[in-house]
Amino acid sequence: MQRRIFTADHEAFRETVRTFLAKEVTPHHARWEEDGVVSRDAWLAAGRQGLLGLAVPEEYGGGGATDFRYSAVLTEEFTRAGASGLAIGLHNDIIGPYLTSLATDEQKRRWLPGFCTGETITAIAMTEPGAGSDLQGIRTAAEDRGDHWVLNGSKTFISNGILADLVIVVAKTTPEGGAKGLSLFVVERGAEGFERGRNLDKIGQKAQDTAELFFRDVRVPKENLLGELHGAFGHLMTNLAQERMNIAVAGIAAADHLLEITTAYVKEREAFGRPLAKLQHIRFEIAEMATECAVTRTFLDRCIEDHARGELDAVHASMAKWWATELQKRVADRCLQLHGGYGYMTEYRVAKAFTDGRIQTIYGGTTEIMKEIIGRSLLS
Repeated sequence: MQRRIFTADHEAFRETVRTFLAKEVTPHHARWEEDGVVSRDAWLAAGRQGLLGLAVPEEYGGGGATDFRYSAVLTEEFTRAGASGLAIGLHNDIIGPYLTSLATDEQKRRWLPGFCTGETITAIAMTEPGAGSDLQGIRTAAEDRGDHWVLNGSKTFISNGILADLVIVVAKTTPEGGAKGLSLFVVERGAEGFERGRNLDKIGQKAQDTAELFFRDVRVPKENLLGELHGAFGHLMTNLAQERMNIAVAGIAAADHLLEITTAYVKEREAFGRPLAKLQHIRFEIAEMATECAVTRTFLDRCIEDHARGELDAVHASMAKWWATELQKRVADRCLQLHGGYGYMTEYRVAKAFTDGRIQTIYGGTTEIMKEIIGRSLLS
C-alpha cells in the first residue's frame, strides 16, 4: 500500500538522512557499541548536515520546519539503519520542544545555537531509582536561596547522560511535589556538585550512553528555571504526545524492516530440500505479520498527519505508542524464531533488533500506563 503522507521535499530529506547515515554513522557504530558511547564528532557532523534542531527557528541556527513529518523521516531511517546510539530523536523531538516553547529569549540565545550545531548535547532527567512513570514519587528537590536554587537528588536511566552538556532536571519546588509542586531546571556541564555515575550496562542499544546522575548542593542560577515555577507537570504532559509519537514511529519502522529482512531470509534459507518460504506455516507467519504491519502503518500515518497539523491528542498518541511498540516486540520475536539458530547470533540484524527494541514498550510510558490513559478517557 503506497504511503501518501510524504511530499517530494520529505523524500529528498530522506535521501539526505540516508547519505549521512552511510557516511557518518554505519561505519562507526560497532566501535561505538564497544565504547558504550557515540563520538561527539558524530553530533557535530549531524549539526553540519542540518539534522539537529529541525523545528528550531532559523534565527537560532535551526531548520525552522515545524512539520513533524521531517522528524518521522529521520526516525524511520535511523531505525532502519539500526543506528540506536546517536539519540537525535531524543534531542530534537523530546528536548527541543521544551527549549523552543518554554525558554525565554535570553535562554534561547544561550542554548539553541549550540543545540543546532551539535556542540550542546542535551538530556532530560525525570526518572529516579524510586520514581519512573509516577511523577508523584520524585524526590529530587530544589530549594530557593534567594538569588539562586540549590538542587539535591539523583536520577537514573538518563539517555545521553554521559555526553550531555545541558540537562533539563525535574525537581520538587514544594515539599509535596506532585502535579502542583514540580519545576524544570537546566543544569549545565561543569556545574559544581553535578556528577555522573555509571554508564549503565544495558541488554541493547549499547552505543547509547545511559547514565546515573547525581546532584549534590548544585547551585542553579535563577535564570536557569525553565518555564513556570511549579508548572513542570503541565509542561511534561504537553510534550509527552510527541515523545510517544517518536517512539511509535520507530516501532512500526522497526517491525516493517524486520519483516523485510525476514521475508528475504526465508526465501533463501532451505530446510528439507526446499526454501523455508515453501512451507505453509512460514507463509502464514509472514502473512500475519505483513497484515499487522500494514494496518498499524495506516493508523500511524494518520497520527503523523494529525500531529503535523497540531491535532493529535494524548489518547491517540498513547494508542499509537502501545500498539506499535507491542507489535515491534512481537514481530522481533517471531522473526528471530524464523531465523532459527542464526537469529540468536549478534552478527545477524534480527538479533540486534530484538535486544535494541525491547525497551520500546517501557520508556516514554509503559504499555500499562498507555492503557490506563486510554481507559480513563473512555470510562471517566
